[in-house]
Amino acid sequence: MDTEQLARTFIEYFEERGHRRITGSTLLPPPGDPVLFTTSGMHPLTPYLEGRPHPLGSRLVNRQRCLRTTDLDEVGDATHLTVFEMLGSWSLGDYEGPQSLEWGYGLLTEGLGIDPGLLHATVYAGDEHTERDTASLRVWEHLGVPVEPTAEDNWWSNGPVGPCGPDSEIFLWSGEGPPVSTPTGDDRWVEIWNHVTMSHRRLDDGSLVPLPQRNVDTGLGLERLASLLQGRRSVFECDVFDPWRRLVPALWPLDEPSLRLVCDHLRSAVVILGDGVRPAASGRGYVLRRLLRRALTVLRRDDPSRTLDDLPPELVRHTLDRFRQDADPGEVLRVLTGEESRFVRLLERGRQVLARPRFRGPLTEEDLHYLHDTHGLPRDLITSLREE
Repeated sequence: MDTEQLARTFIEYFEERGHRRITGSTLLPPPGDPVLFTTSGMHPLTPYLEGRPHPLGSRLVNRQRCLRTTDLDEVGDATHLTVFEMLGSWSLGDYEGPQSLEWGYGLLTEGLGIDPGLLHATVYAGDEHTERDTASLRVWEHLGVPVEPTAEDNWWSNGPVGPCGPDSEIFLWSGEGPPVSTPTGDDRWVEIWNHVTMSHRRLDDGSLVPLPQRNVDTGLGLERLASLLQGRRSVFECDVFDPWRRLVPALWPLDEPSLRLVCDHLRSAVVILGDGVRPAASGRGYVLRRLLRRALTVLRRDDPSRTLDDLPPELVRHTLDRFRQDADPGEVLRVLTGEESRFVRLLERGRQVLARPRFRGPLTEEDLHYLHDTHGLPRDLITSLREE
């Protein structure tokens, strides 16, 4: 099952259970949201989770592109991407968490044919402020799925303030042989689907107050589950990366970790550009710039002649089509190569500055701040240049 079939199966399953499909938003969150980019499917729905009636009703399903930089240092492992797609379902004051878990189990085992013996769940164990999620625990015990209670890992929040609540996470065994241990004890248990009972709002002072209605918010990583269903070793080997893995190694010979980072960051940059963001010194534009510079640093490490001028237009078009964006591939490529030229000039200036006697020894925090504020050299670039 490829990712498109998986997405259709998910959405149709919930449509058959009374959910209305809503159109996913861009990577840019709605006005007033404090985050730079949409990091989960629930972001555009925050007002409705807090009580506003949704025009399409109380049961919703969608497919949402997301961007997360909190996991940037983990990109390149088997499960993390910078830009990815999330499949989501919601109950806005309609059904409760146990119903969501039963449907989730049904979709995974009957709709997708996953062996129930390869599943494990976690539930919220409670703390001094909130009680144990016994309802979810009973569902998993009734279904015969092993369940592990945890506290910190099973309380979901959308930042320091805002909607939050206990969650139950579903894991799929990715190792060879029969499953062993638990999700907190063996990382071969891969989280694939999170079901949050959105029951509270955290205030500025850290206190919790009940939301006007109890909601259910679920999120399933499309590429992550697709790679597992396809028997691949990582998300970088699922079908959405097929053209990247076919074209990039022949163009730029890279070791596997470098290949993954370059493909992820360039692909993410294309999607960000497709949503109208342009490189800048701050905000969303700086996230884009940072991703590009990380990719270029790795790309040029072994061969400084490597350039984005050689990036196949096919990869840009494939990525824009994949994320249903109507941006001009030629314009995207022009921005990418223009930003590369800016980066090359910065490298040349950085080498000259760092060659000064003042910067030849160990650098202090004061030196790093000066280099950034005066010469525009970020810390990671300084580190890279000093390793040359």
